[in-house]
Amino acid sequence: MNVLSLFDGMSCGHIALDKAGVQVDNYFASEVDKYAIQVAQTNYPDTVHLGDVRDVRTSEGMLYVTEGDGCPHYEIDLLMGGSPCQGFSFAGSQLNFDDPRSKLFWEFVRLKNELQPQYFLLENVRMAQRSQDVITEALGVEPIAINSNLVSAQNRYRLYWTNIPFDMPTDRGITMNDILEGDWYSDRDKSHCLDANYFKGGNLRSYFTKHRRQLVFSKDGMACVGEADVKGHGYNKRVYHKDGKAPSLCAASGGNLEPKVFIEPDQWRKLTPTECERLQTVPDGYTSSVSNTQRYKMLGNGWTVDVVANILKGAKR
Repeated sequence: MNVLSLFDGMSCGHIALDKAGVQVDNYFASEVDKYAIQVAQTNYPDTVHLGDVRDVRTSEGMLYVTEGDGCPHYEIDLLMGGSPCQGFSFAGSQLNFDDPRSKLFWEFVRLKNELQPQYFLLENVRMAQRSQDVITEALGVEPIAINSNLVSAQNRYRLYWTNIPFDMPTDRGITMNDILEGDWYSDRDKSHCLDANYFKGGNLRSYFTKHRRQLVFSKDGMACVGEADVKGHGYNKRVYHKDGKAPSLCAASGGNLEPKVFIEPDQWRKLTPTECERLQTVPDGYTSSVSNTQRYKMLGNGWTVDVVANILKGAKR
């Protein structure tokens, strides 16, 4: 199967195809984020990267590729992607198709019409009905809403427009405490939805009042090195466990520079990159070739792989 993945990110689609058991002959990816491309290349070095979706070209109903070996024209069997959602999301400004990022959806439509693939799949966030109706009319199919909590420990509602026949995934009963590293616990079974800004961390107010930026808590009430969200930079933010060792003392005093130990119960931290990979059903360490900041960003932008794999099973030939 020849696959064209638009807005490919870190190639969650390729992971999903592997999990679904779909044989991939050629995988073409359109992506502009250099860190996401780096992760994709690390894990799938045979991927052919095409750059900006607006530069992807076709010829006589086939994908035109100028780089690589062999014929520069390829028939595409599967077109998939998750176009940028900032103009649609209820969490954003809801500018709809006036947002320059959300306008990129029409590139998906252009390539679908030009390539006429056997199968297509578009993923996006929950949105206002008027925006949903525009996408539905352009693609000719109604969206199917799926919450990732069926296959992972994350509440993540997404819409999927596809002509691939599939059955809804069954509930695997996975909870937050199934995916946590170390001696930590969650106060809920399913996490809040990951977002691309999770690298900034969270706080108790946003977690309990705004219901975002998932936190987990220490069973012994003590925070470990680097796991607490204390204001400051460098080792100003470090909080040390009562059973560990303090850092070397320095001559500086005041200004929140002294070593700190938490003594209040229920100390907390944000999720680790590995835990975020597990929420998105991405293999442990898949994103480890880039910084933690970039890992959080691309995981927040990515797909819940096992949801997409469940859909793609219907495309097996």
